[in-house]
Amino acid sequence: MEPSALSPVMDVEALEAFLARDFPQLHADGRHYRVVRVKPGTVTMRLSPEDRHLRPGGTVSGPTLFTLADVGAYLAILAHIGPSALTVTTNLTINFMHKAAPGPLEGMARLLKLGKRLAVVETTITDAEGRLIAHATGTYSIPPDRHDAVK
Repeated sequence: MEPSALSPVMDVEALEAFLARDFPQLHADGRHYRVVRVKPGTVTMRLSPEDRHLRPGGTVSGPTLFTLADVGAYLAILAHIGPSALTVTTNLTINFMHKAAPGPLEGMARLLKLGKRLAVVETTITDAEGRLIAHATGTYSIPPDRHDAVK
């Protein structure tokens, strides 16, 4: 089945609740990363960067963009398989295409393959004008027991 034909099993609220419960460290110093949309095969997140996310020269740092790509891809998988906390990144490659000026950014993660044990996801990060800032692809290992979420 094509990933875009999959029906999500978690919505925005469920994904946000999962992050608050299982990954509170993401929001330890404020809610800079938010899930804004869940559609078949995709999850979109928004990053609202502050000064601590900027590198010298006033651009959003690479590690901040990498986090947006990784968390977005992870949540795209979970949105379609359920809250499997032990799904892990096995590879993530990111290409920085343009300078990320301070301001809101969106990361849209799209499932390319969702198998029983592996998922492949592509994430595009764009600025408020729709300009491509970064492109990432990642592979994630899905545990055999998909009901491993911490309760």
